[in-house]
Amino acid sequence: MSNIINSLYNIRFLDDLSVKETPIHRLHPVIKLLTTVVYLTVVISFERYEIIGLLPFVFYPVLTFVLAELPFTPVLKRILLVQPFIIGIGILNPLFDNNTVILGGIAMSRGWITFLSIFIKCGLTVTASILLIATTGMDKLAVALRRLKVPKIFVLQLLLTYRYISVLIEEVSRMMTAYSLRAPGQKGIHRSVWGSFLGQLMLRTLDRAESVYNSMSLRGFTGEFNIGDMEKLKFKDFGYLITWSMVFIMARIYNIPTLIGSLVIGVIK
Repeated sequence: MSNIINSLYNIRFLDDLSVKETPIHRLHPVIKLLTTVVYLTVVISFERYEIIGLLPFVFYPVLTFVLAELPFTPVLKRILLVQPFIIGIGILNPLFDNNTVILGGIAMSRGWITFLSIFIKCGLTVTASILLIATTGMDKLAVALRRLKVPKIFVLQLLLTYRYISVLIEEVSRMMTAYSLRAPGQKGIHRSVWGSFLGQLMLRTLDRAESVYNSMSLRGFTGEFNIGDMEKLKFKDFGYLITWSMVFIMARIYNIPTLIGSLVIGVIK
């Protein structure tokens, strides 16, 4: 039961963070969304053997953490939840790409280089996406998507899935409470009733979805999500987008760590 309560808290945690009043939170949602899209596009565009060139892109999420005054540990835990899937995607690379290269005087399989590159890329993109939600909120993010002419069916599906997954978890919580009262002392749900439990969950989910839809229809829902007028774009918003876009593009064109290393070696000599 405590795990389910924690799950509900975890789902709403990022939205709770989005109500802060910091320079990052006050930026226009459309600008934050576009900046994140540019960041993700540039990070993904690196070739599979690139590692050093990705290091400057750590600066963006770190600075966002600081300026948005986000709690580091809770957000980091949510980022680490995705890492096992990333490891599962790239762990077989050393078996399929076993050509050896010399890196820093050490012989290393190219597969390990591609694995590390995938790990860094996924870590950076997941972090940027979580920071976008934590500093914007799903409601404002949905409005930003509509302002960018994303079809409303996709926006609505994303928003309702995010918002009402907590309703599904609450239904599971009620069913588990009822089951535990009928089977005191038993840990978890016995495998013999898994099928009936899932069937009951599906029926309760359909019934709850019908109730939610009827409630929304009675309140005038017509398929469009509205939260009122969004504030107009300001000069500082455009400045934020242009500045970061230029930084990302420059970091993509030029290998900054290599340039800095060459400069330092030249000064030492």
